[in-house]
Amino acid sequence: MTRSDKNRPYIVAIDGLSGAGKTTLVNKIESELKQKINVVLIHIDDHIVERNRRYDTGYEEWYEYYYLQWNVQYLKEVLFEKLYNNSKILSLPFYDKTRDTTNHRSISLSPQTIVIIEGIFLQRKEWKTFYDYTIFIDCPREVRYTRVLERDKYIGDEQAILNKYNRRYWPGEVHYIETENPMKLADTIYHTIY
Repeated sequence: MTRSDKNRPYIVAIDGLSGAGKTTLVNKIESELKQKINVVLIHIDDHIVERNRRYDTGYEEWYEYYYLQWNVQYLKEVLFEKLYNNSKILSLPFYDKTRDTTNHRSISLSPQTIVIIEGIFLQRKEWKTFYDYTIFIDCPREVRYTRVLERDKYIGDEQAILNKYNRRYWPGEVHYIETENPMKLADTIYHTIY
């Protein structure tokens, strides 16, 4: 892994579909690296917009998930461009689920920092050029489905989870795979089976 500009943080994307194991892998990587180097971990899901901007908008739910869940252009400006242009401080909107609001917090950086951005849809056209290295986690569908059914109990019972995923999340993921082809774009594909 080499970076094009050593005067800015090294930017790594860890991309993958829901339930692929992104957070688990990122936590292991961060644990290993932070003993040797400054690591900043950014979970893209921490930066979603308020509920009224991503639900009941008149669009299909998959569209809301892919196109409206994040303010893609704003994050491009305040996160990706600033990182790429060696900003020393990022001021990012963090979503507060209990209040359904966003609050800006600052993150300090140095050129020696490794920034790991973890989440879904990271290789969308608006963001994909900013990474020095991209990993896509490929996990069998049945494993991912089992994980989300176990993990996302906050949605409701198993049927409620399936309904939401069938309407919103899985069609959004299909759109991403078909329009961006993230497995082809990634520098490394990390295959998981459990």
